[in-house]
Amino acid sequence: MLQSTQPRQSALEGIINEHIRQTSLSNGVRLALVHGDLTRVPLDAIVNAANARLQHGGGVAGAIVRSGGMSIQQESNEWIREHGPISAGQPALTGAGDLPCRHVIHAVGPVWGEGDEDQKLFTAVRSALQLADEHGFSGVALPAISTGIFGFPKDRAARVIYSGFSAYAEDNPHPALKEIWLVIWDKPTLAIFTQAFDLQWLQNKT
Repeated sequence: MLQSTQPRQSALEGIINEHIRQTSLSNGVRLALVHGDLTRVPLDAIVNAANARLQHGGGVAGAIVRSGGMSIQQESNEWIREHGPISAGQPALTGAGDLPCRHVIHAVGPVWGEGDEDQKLFTAVRSALQLADEHGFSGVALPAISTGIFGFPKDRAARVIYSGFSAYAEDNPHPALKEIWLVIWDKPTLAIFTQAFDLQWLQNKT
């Protein structure tokens, strides 16, 4: 059932994550659109909008390392040495340093203009959720992947990301995950994703 919710207190004192919309996916996982700070989310894992070589300099990635500490970058470097660059279908998993979550899933979304952007974004979202489920995580939070410095149009990205959530649910009827948060800080982007959320799930409401 689609709901508009009141602000919800996170596990961190003084930090409010405002749940703007919520619904249940087809497999029972609770999906929430949240106005807040990804680096202050106390779920099992957050998803980093990374580049292929896991060099966390700017955007969401830079904020995660600044908040969580250099151990995240060091573990990322070790991952690259062992496995090579990540791809949309092969995210990486590291610890979370000083962040309130326990793990960081590093997913690489497309740069707008490189070609096949919709499929790459869909795959990045789907693969990140699958990795979280395979590790038995009960909660995961994602940013609006590729909509920042990678330049993916936000209205289009919202549709693709939500489609990725739905596909994950259809493919995992008995999930480990219990909740997925899509966490957005800036209000213009939040407004676009709120409108797309309503279109995605209100149109099927009975």
